[in-house]
Amino acid sequence: MAATLARGLSGVVRPLAVLGQSCFTGTLRAPRALPRFCTFIQRQYGSILRSASLNACGLQQQTLLQRVSPLVPSLMQQPCRNLTYYSVKKGKRKTVKAVVQRFLRLHCGLWVRRKAGYKKKLWKKSAARKKRLREHVFCNKTQCKKLDKMTTSFWKRRNC
Repeated sequence: MAATLARGLSGVVRPLAVLGQSCFTGTLRAPRALPRFCTFIQRQYGSILRSASLNACGLQQQTLLQRVSPLVPSLMQQPCRNLTYYSVKKGKRKTVKAVVQRFLRLHCGLWVRRKAGYKKKLWKKSAARKKRLREHVFCNKTQCKKLDKMTTSFWKRRNC
């Protein structure tokens, strides 16, 4: 995942590195319309870009992801499930409402869901494919465990 992310961001990072180096060395390699942007970068990200220019000189060897992560902090964040372990009022776990809306739990503990993409870009899908996408499928063991953790005992009770 990190390699894919690094490859995708290389096009974004190279222009920023060139601009950052040009702000500190005094030689402007970008067009003349960017001095304001250079001073903005210099003020906002001065220490980060100085370390990036040291890296470019070869003084410190780091991977691309390590060099970019201070500039884009959301790269290193893990995906979240919005699960509340302790509520403010009663201190209890809370159910993730998206799970209740999208999935159905059977008495045996299995979860049923729709196939992914059953509402998206229907104009380019054939009738047979649209029919297959409308079907319901079972979640696998790990998905069922995760969905059980994201719901309270109220949703696991028997309905009859």
